[in-house]
This record gives sequence, C-alpha cells and structure tokens, in this order.
Amino acid sequence: MFHYTKKVSLPLEEAIVQLEEALTGETFGVLWQLDIQKKLQEKGVGFDKKFIILEVCNPQEAKKVLEEENLAGYFLPCKIVVYEESGQTKIGMPKPTTLISMLENDKLKEVAQGIENRLIGCIDAVE
Repeated sequence: MFHYTKKVSLPLEEAIVQLEEALTGETFGVLWQLDIQKKLQEKGVGFDKKFIILEVCNPQEAKKVLEEENLAGYFLPCKIVVYEESGQTKIGMPKPTTLISMLENDKLKEVAQGIENRLIGCIDAVE
C-alpha cells in the first residue's frame, strides 16, 4: 500500500491537536494546514466533508534528503491528512518509502524509512 491510514476515536479537531503534539516530540513542525472544505467553499464549491491537510517538515531530515537528490524535493514537505469519513476520524499519509522509491537511491530509502517510522509513530500516538 502506498499509504498508512488509521481510524481514531477522537473528533477531528482533537485528533489534530494530539497529532501536532506528537509531531513536535519528533521534531517535526507543521508548516501549514489547509482546510479543504473551507477553501472550496470560499471558491463557491460545495464540499461537506471535513478534510484537513497538514504539511509537516523536519528541517534536518529535509536538508539530508535535498543534499542527496534535488528531485526528492518534489515529495517535500510530507503530507498528513486528517478527515472524516462516515462519522469516523481518520489520519493518513502517503508513505515516504513509496514516494522515494521512485528515485532508485538506496541512501534515500534508508532516510525515508526512518522518517516514515517516526511519522507513523506520531499518527499512532493519536487515540
């Protein structure tokens, strides 16, 4: 699977708070949040699903990746999505290892695996 997705028992807003706390503990910062529902509605497009995209980054890891391969920047920053589906909050992300595997660089695969493990740990920290 290209993604890791987890169902959580918390409402979306509380899940985001817990996720951000876990990310901070792993030295990932949230660069920005995009509220898809709000943005589409601002543009006159009806969209009834709560759907938030978090762009997250660890500066040291980003530096390592970009020093090795500029094309890896196409995958940065990492995305984590928090959304509601059928009344259930879900948190998910594309797996960094899957994305980086397209570059066929073994050194980057190792870095991506470490990042992926840490991000999955952050998602799993949310109840």
